[in-house]
Amino acid sequence: MKAPGFWATGGWPAAALTPASWLWRLGAEIRRATTTPYRPGVPLICIGNATAGGAGKTPTVLAVAGELIARSRRVGLLSRGHGGALTGPVRVDPAVHTSADVGDEPLLLAAAAPTVIARDRAAGARLLESEGVEVIVMDDGLQNPSLAPTLSLLVVDGGAGIGNGRLMPAGPLREPWDRALEKSAAVVLIGEDRTGIADKVGGRRPVLRGVLEPAPSALDLRDRKVLGFAGIGRPEKFRETLTGLGAEVIGFRAFDDHHPYRPLEVMELVERAVAQDAVPVTTAKDAVRLPPQARAMVTVVAVSLSWQDPAAVTALLDDIAP
Repeated sequence: MKAPGFWATGGWPAAALTPASWLWRLGAEIRRATTTPYRPGVPLICIGNATAGGAGKTPTVLAVAGELIARSRRVGLLSRGHGGALTGPVRVDPAVHTSADVGDEPLLLAAAAPTVIARDRAAGARLLESEGVEVIVMDDGLQNPSLAPTLSLLVVDGGAGIGNGRLMPAGPLREPWDRALEKSAAVVLIGEDRTGIADKVGGRRPVLRGVLEPAPSALDLRDRKVLGFAGIGRPEKFRETLTGLGAEVIGFRAFDDHHPYRPLEVMELVERAVAQDAVPVTTAKDAVRLPPQARAMVTVVAVSLSWQDPAAVTALLDDIAP
């Protein structure tokens, strides 16, 4: 699903859908009031966001997990497994599972630390506890009342912000901005703050700034023709990454988030690139959804989160894993 334009700009469609957003909020309130959250016996860090779509949660999970692993902590990662057929709880095995089984993001997470997918997040946390992890880092779940996090970080894409500021379906917000901010220890602001998020935070929470940096191997794309494609929350972010690398983007195709690529679809993109003496490129998240026979034909641009002030992140985690 691609976000409708009025989620960013507002206008009459947003106004017309506002009554439906009241129902959305009521449903969330009922769910929260009728759910008793499970509090794991180990620290649980929730990496969430306030809006639908990609904000950079998964790179943030990997960055936080990397910091904890560097402290010699046994880290377990928890995901809903969006886009996968398995409901879990199940330990993700990249040698066995595909994105159709567990979703794309869990496959990326499992390369870094033991990862469990579970629609029932509490059951997933219990499975990780039974495997002896010392800290759980959860990808998404800020609006999920079934778990009680020790610490929550609110991730915001500096380019998209919170759109028109309305609740779904009138806007992109999954819950009111002030509520998301209230239950978070800090805001992780990724990329340039083009929408005034720092002003919206207003000093109520620390703002941890970061940027998604391509892997060093991506520098080989400088001055080369590329044909990019991506099925992520904001595909235009990937196009900006390619431009920032100094690549000549001769074509770009945006797909829906978590798009399941068909072999013919990918072959058409590859053939189009070859015909124009270009390199077909995509994201790491997209790569795990490519048909196996097509993966060697496409160059993958992986990114990682780099903190502007690493000491601030370290201090925040000191209370969790000193």
